[in-house]
Amino acid sequence: MIEEFISLFQTEFYIKIWGYISATWPIWMPLFFVNLFLNTWVTYRRRTWINEQGSVLLEIKLPKIIERSPAAMEVVLSGLFDPTMGSLIDNYIKGRVRDWFSLEIVSLGGEVKFFIRALKKWHKTIEARIYAEYPNAEVFLVDEKDDYALKVNYDPEKINMFAAMTSLNKADAYPIKTYIDYELDKGGKEQEEIIDPIMPVLEYLGSIKPDEQIWFQILIQGHRKEGLADTRIIPKGDWKEGIKDEIRKIIEKESFVKPSKSTDKDRSAPAMMTFLTTTQTKTIESIERNAGKLAFDAMMRVLYIAPKDTFDGGRIGGTLGSLRQFGSENLNGIRPVWLSSKSYPWEDFRDIKRRTSLRKHLNAYKRRSFFNVPYKHLNAKPYILTTEELATLFHLPGSAITTPTLTRVPSKKGVAPSNLPM
Repeated sequence: MIEEFISLFQTEFYIKIWGYISATWPIWMPLFFVNLFLNTWVTYRRRTWINEQGSVLLEIKLPKIIERSPAAMEVVLSGLFDPTMGSLIDNYIKGRVRDWFSLEIVSLGGEVKFFIRALKKWHKTIEARIYAEYPNAEVFLVDEKDDYALKVNYDPEKINMFAAMTSLNKADAYPIKTYIDYELDKGGKEQEEIIDPIMPVLEYLGSIKPDEQIWFQILIQGHRKEGLADTRIIPKGDWKEGIKDEIRKIIEKESFVKPSKSTDKDRSAPAMMTFLTTTQTKTIESIERNAGKLAFDAMMRVLYIAPKDTFDGGRIGGTLGSLRQFGSENLNGIRPVWLSSKSYPWEDFRDIKRRTSLRKHLNAYKRRSFFNVPYKHLNAKPYILTTEELATLFHLPGSAITTPTLTRVPSKKGVAPSNLPM
């Protein structure tokens, strides 16, 4: 039996293959070991660099009254755009990576909170920008031992977890449905008339039980063309390079009204625009508006955690369903691309693979790791979100949102007047 199996690899085809491998080993073997050494070295240096930078977790406490639209948060986020990488010495010797941030909306037993996690050097910048746009908000530095994520340890015998990674429904060129589409950029509306797309998310987060937790984490880093500085031999282009193709596809292929043969000779974009519907025209306008904004590589990660005896599987659909209002048929939307769902017993013996995967995702959340080691691109690939889209997903809501468990500060602390009598 063994001899018959070995004889399968002694055909003329396999003999030629082994001949090529033996003849070319002086070329491929050095390249293999150089690549192995380079990857190991860069991984080691990047781990070291990240640890040396340190990080801060900032909690944003909302004022009782907010009269600013999500455009204020867009200004805050624009200040975080920094795609620089430094020199090749910085990248390969020091291990420098692009600065990244974590925007987090979490519910701890129904208490809804906003956080921003960043490298330590960004502390004062973030604080100043938030106070500039939201003067009555308060920003607190959370002590490392009080980090809500670090307090959770995954013990499968005591707690159950669900994790999800996300993707966009369409190409990056298409924006999600933003606050501008909801006309939140236009003032003069009564509080009762305001439709804020973040409202369903916050209402759902505020409805969970005291022993449950739901975490939304949006990881971002400034988008750039990637090349040798990003350890890419084959360069990766800018996201805007695909925008023209997507607009052309709408004009030429998705038009409901087809041009007649008499106008078929004039296939220019302006001429073809006359055959588009109002919805398709608005889609193109949204794409062009979004293309003018600063863009970030992004990933949204979602976790639901609860004790085993109270874990509610229905929360999974509810949590992911609370994101539906950010999407539409003609624009883009956010969908799960990876779920930590249970498998059949013959696919995952004793749930070992799922539990291992959940531990990885919990650790990745705690480290706020996705773009770099140790959990680079874990179960998903980054996509593009502009400042307008990010401000829609993460902004301080106005008083129209009356979620009782949404943490707000009653008033702004101020400095005493200098002319008070002693």
